[in-house]
Amino acid sequence: MSNTNAARRCAWVSNGDPLYTAYHDTEWGVPEYDSRALWEKLMLDGFQAGLAWITILRKRETLREAFHGFDPEIIARYTDADRERLLANPGIIRSKLKVEAAITNARAWLDMREAGIDFSDYLWGHVGGAPIQNRYSRETGLPTHTELSTALSKDLKKRGFKFVGPVIVYAFMEAVGMVNDHEVECPQHAAVQAMARA
Repeated sequence: MSNTNAARRCAWVSNGDPLYTAYHDTEWGVPEYDSRALWEKLMLDGFQAGLAWITILRKRETLREAFHGFDPEIIARYTDADRERLLANPGIIRSKLKVEAAITNARAWLDMREAGIDFSDYLWGHVGGAPIQNRYSRETGLPTHTELSTALSKDLKKRGFKFVGPVIVYAFMEAVGMVNDHEVECPQHAAVQAMARA
């Protein structure tokens, strides 16, 4: 994706951190269709709860290493020893509830797969299979949740997922391109819109 003028980037990219800027310019809002990658991103948004997203970006590689590449099949079999290992790791978010949620969510993901439900098809089905192209501006700002994220949150919870409240789910939907929430003034709005599947 092309470089953008910092003055025109989305307002939330304001701290000047190169990692944050690169995430905005190359990843945020880009439609993701891989089931495993979608599950990982949902887990990372769950780990973010109560924290700044830059914290997760800085710890993302350590989190991936600690959680075996976010492989649900491995995580679903974690033992008490794995839980202790994770909670002793200063490089990750050491929240017992969030660690437990990742294990629970791995099992929920596997349950869906075993039931013949593809996680990507399931998620994208909530937006009709294509990204919702919003047209928010700096003046209007972005919502923190919507009726759609609330509905998806409720359904994920019914399927056994944890740390998937409406706000977390909406942040996830923005991150994986289910909704294009780049501000209309930002060049990335048009760039990610062009990436949408026909």
